[in-house]
Amino acid sequence: MGLDFLADGGADFEHAITVTGFGRFHYMLLTVCGLIYMDTAIGVTILSFVLPAAQCDLEMDSTAKGWLTASPMLGMLIGSYIWGCLADTKGRKIVLIATLLMDGIVGIISSFVQYFWVFLVFRFFNGFAVTGAMGICFPYLGEFQPTKFRERILCWMEMFWTVGVIVLPLIAWLIIPMDFLITSETFYFKSWNLFVALCALPSLMLGLWLFAFPESPKFLLECGETDAALEVFKWIYSRNTGADPETYPVKCLQEKTKHQDKSTRSLKLHKRKDLKVLFAEIRDLTSALCKPPYLRNTALACAIQFGLTSSYYTLMVWFPELFTRFEQFEHENPGDTTSVCIVSALPDNTTSFDPYGCDTIIAPSVYLHTVYIGLACIPGSIILPLFVHKLGAKFFLIVSLVVSGAVTVGFYYVVNSTQNLVLSCVFEALTSLGISLVYCVIVDMFPTNLRVMAAALSLTMGRLGALIGNLVFGYLIDLACVIPIILFAAFLFACGFLSFLLPKTGKETLD
Repeated sequence: MGLDFLADGGADFEHAITVTGFGRFHYMLLTVCGLIYMDTAIGVTILSFVLPAAQCDLEMDSTAKGWLTASPMLGMLIGSYIWGCLADTKGRKIVLIATLLMDGIVGIISSFVQYFWVFLVFRFFNGFAVTGAMGICFPYLGEFQPTKFRERILCWMEMFWTVGVIVLPLIAWLIIPMDFLITSETFYFKSWNLFVALCALPSLMLGLWLFAFPESPKFLLECGETDAALEVFKWIYSRNTGADPETYPVKCLQEKTKHQDKSTRSLKLHKRKDLKVLFAEIRDLTSALCKPPYLRNTALACAIQFGLTSSYYTLMVWFPELFTRFEQFEHENPGDTTSVCIVSALPDNTTSFDPYGCDTIIAPSVYLHTVYIGLACIPGSIILPLFVHKLGAKFFLIVSLVVSGAVTVGFYYVVNSTQNLVLSCVFEALTSLGISLVYCVIVDMFPTNLRVMAAALSLTMGRLGALIGNLVFGYLIDLACVIPIILFAAFLFACGFLSFLLPKTGKETLD
């Protein structure tokens, strides 16, 4: 293993990363990337607790709530591809830091906002930033891993998402019911404002922590920066083994033939000439994704993300409302059974005399149900990394999609709140697993220069699905409850079928 490969022009990436060992550095990297993914879980679902808590102060009726839910989705839709393009041209680390710092700063400022439309604009930028972090943390983590460990390490990320889903309602439960108020003639700062500010802090801290980590050596090699990549390998070797960096066995790396005079990493975004070169590079990379040999994989990744994400985000936004309606029905009709369709058609009694829900108190059961849903994800989060190398990410993806499709059909036959909670838990566990698995598969499906952009393009399609799903759902649920259930179940079954067509991943070295 100690050969320096000078005879045949240097070591390749797989040999260079294997020689660094697997240890302290890799565990620290998994921790920081996992916490970033956990932070994105909080950023994506925070509004489900802000909506009921802030509805009176921001004077939100149902329509306004719909706009507020859609605004970060729109930010994600626009941000996904922009951040992906920048990460594939300027670098993973710098763009990841930018997205986290932007999310943290915007989140903290939004907690002081007093007006609905200003808050809506800030949540748009939160969505814009958080989607960048979500799309880049998987490729960044994956590009530091030897083939032997890559799939398993990427699958441990699902556990961090699960922890985020559990931690958020617990923080909300701790802070939102507090009797906390800072007020003056023109300004107020209540418990929900404090909740929004606290949820923004991890983004800032993680963004600053990332400065201590190197750029992806795989990306540096792709840019032809072999000296910089070698320094990163030496640094990782030193962290893992405790040895002097200069004792790293590999002395030179295989050169990547440069296809242009100037590296896109050195381009200055404020210079018009450099910006034109950058846009030309982005156009070339985008067209490469949309042509053979990558067209098939791009289409599959985008179609699966669209169907899976539209089903996941639409139904997850709907669940808390369903819990409330079921509780309302069972309180008024003790001992009676009902169905999802009857419950979803119940009128909201608060609207006539309290349009902004100023008298609403969030029941502890709402927080508790969300915690249960998070806890239900833990078994899958543990089973996946332990068995993924034996069965493959593709196998788990197909199973999670097909079974979650069957669970969606099951919602039509639910007759009480307990059954609804059980199915909601199973649905969340399987679909969130599916979303993480799609990211894992994409890391292997595309070469380094297209990897983040492919993830970003599929993420964009997913966000488009979520946006359309949320907008269409309100109309369909009033028209005929069975239609959205059939529609989303069909989406999940179709995604399961498309997953059969995906290539096998996790066994090959990264391209």
